[in-house]
Amino acid sequence: MTTPDFTYEPQGLSQRGESPAGYRTVSRRVRVGNGHAAYARLAEGILSWELHRGAGLRVSPGQGRAVVGREVVPAFGIGPVRLPAPCRVVWVEDPVDNDNDGGPQRAGFGYGTLPGHPERGEEAFIAVLDSDGAVYFEVFAFSRHANWFFTLGAPVARFFQELVTRRYLSTAQRLAG
Repeated sequence: MTTPDFTYEPQGLSQRGESPAGYRTVSRRVRVGNGHAAYARLAEGILSWELHRGAGLRVSPGQGRAVVGREVVPAFGIGPVRLPAPCRVVWVEDPVDNDNDGGPQRAGFGYGTLPGHPERGEEAFIAVLDSDGAVYFEVFAFSRHANWFFTLGAPVARFFQELVTRRYLSTAQRLAG
């Protein structure tokens, strides 16, 4: 069985908050808590797909943690009517096991789109612990429509992307809480 190719080039830019020319970019950062415990809860929620589930995306319970190369098919919709969005994890940053003497750290992952996804691009989900103890959730994405059909539905696609982004932010707040 062959592994499907990504639908965009190059992979991994979301780790640095960069995007290729010609892609729409979404970047949000929100303070969700304070202290290492809040950071650890948020990081675990991101890496275990709870962030996605909390945002209303269907992710298989047996999916396991985010690891480079893992393929996942989040699905957004209502009830049994879901739009699948196949992706593959392209990078992971694991949290440091201790409090790092209060130093800044981050944890999270980014995944890229595979054939069958309505968009082409990459999305990153990151927990950040600043040196002052503030905990932030960052979501960064770059995308463009996968084909003419989704280009025609661009306003609807943007609406749903914004809706899911708001749900990510809300879920991150709850996870860190």
